[in-house]
Amino acid sequence: MKTIEHWINGSPAAGTSPETAPVFNPATGQEQARVALASAADVDTAVTAATAAFETWSESSLTQRTQVMFAFRQLLVEHEEELGRIISAEHGKTVDDARGEITRGREVVEFACGLGDVLKGSFSDQVSRGVDVHNFRQPLGVVAGITPFNFPAMVPLWMHPIAIATGNTFILKPSERDPSAANFVAELYKRAGLPDGVFNVVHGGKEAVGAILTHSGVEAVSFVGSTPIARYVHETATAHGKRVQALGGAKNHAVVLPDADLEFAANHITAGAYGSAGERCMAVSVAVAVGTAADGLVEILERKAGEVKVGPGDVPGIEMGPLVTKASQERVENAVGTAATQGATVVVDGRGLKIDGHESGFFTGPSLLDHVTTEMDAYKEELFGPVLAVVRVDSLDEAIGVINANPYGNGTALFTGSGEAARRFQRNVKVGMIGINVPVPVPMSYYSFGGWKDSLIGDSPIHGPEGIRFYTRPKVVTTRWPQPKQQVTAGFNFPTSS
Repeated sequence: MKTIEHWINGSPAAGTSPETAPVFNPATGQEQARVALASAADVDTAVTAATAAFETWSESSLTQRTQVMFAFRQLLVEHEEELGRIISAEHGKTVDDARGEITRGREVVEFACGLGDVLKGSFSDQVSRGVDVHNFRQPLGVVAGITPFNFPAMVPLWMHPIAIATGNTFILKPSERDPSAANFVAELYKRAGLPDGVFNVVHGGKEAVGAILTHSGVEAVSFVGSTPIARYVHETATAHGKRVQALGGAKNHAVVLPDADLEFAANHITAGAYGSAGERCMAVSVAVAVGTAADGLVEILERKAGEVKVGPGDVPGIEMGPLVTKASQERVENAVGTAATQGATVVVDGRGLKIDGHESGFFTGPSLLDHVTTEMDAYKEELFGPVLAVVRVDSLDEAIGVINANPYGNGTALFTGSGEAARRFQRNVKVGMIGINVPVPVPMSYYSFGGWKDSLIGDSPIHGPEGIRFYTRPKVVTTRWPQPKQQVTAGFNFPTSS
């Protein structure tokens, strides 16, 4: 059985802990590898390597850093298919979907390639007689990322390119469910010319996470995952003096008004709900049907859910693969049963799906629930699976009220032909990322990603301008260069700019 090792100081490392965890192929249900689980000592080894590398990497030129990023970006392009198949084999998503996440992650690398302009400081001449002021930003040191299983390439790529390009060194703790993508990326970085120790990977569970959050050598931690763990990460890391980005869970609503093109809306909501088997923090999990739109929308959603092609992610033409684990499959299917018990109408039932030749795979089909209320578990819980709940309301204002009352505020969408309704929606809804006739409004890399309420713990979104701010510290310098033998009176009062 293959063992997936850590990557420390430029090469694979077995680590000191004998503990390992299984890595499954979700399409077959079979264990295909073991992944090493780091001890606190292994994390310390990675921090030591990253600390030593920071001494030289932080002093490297901006040109050197961006040249590495350009080379790394090209390698991501050249190896997109290979990396996509690695992701599909461990996560279960289709190869095309995996390639899509690589592309979106690569956009952050491209943003990092252009940091020369973003990192420019400012200069103010003659703020007082003979006095000038300028500012610039410097890297923090060793920073870390703790990332989820659902995007094993993209979410880490939202972190480490910006951290590294700004002069930091990075330790990645990916999900132990699909760990191989992280090691593959580490190898690409090495081929791109990144010095040893600048990018490190430690696999593991709770012990590794705890060691990262409390290690005195780690300056900042970025996290994406569930809200309860995001709270734990934020509280623990900040208590140990670290900066923290902590992105939590979601319950994303797509509102459909009667004036919307229902075929267009249903087509995009179907893709947003069932793409990647619903294992996305930006998945559409609730369709809010307003007034007379409801019956027609549900009719089209039912047809489209039945047309989704489910199967192994490496088979051409497949649109939705299995869930990542057997436990995930059981949790999602139990949620559909609970919804029926609580009074929801199960329009499409994805439970019990078996794929020929893959009977032990973690498959469940798309499920569509109608007449869901906000008191039902299917509405309140983040199911993280291919389940779409339809909530019926009478007006746009009522739809906005439903969304605003929800504890999450990650993403939302409105399908309409009315500019007035769109403007009212985007101004009044309490959500961080909004789509108008766009079901999954993930912003481009030069904007920042982050929700409101329980979807973002703290106040630090990820990538874009907020990413630059997070991974650097500002300095403001006030200078005076008096002429030789010039007498300058020093006052005892608080200095002014006169």
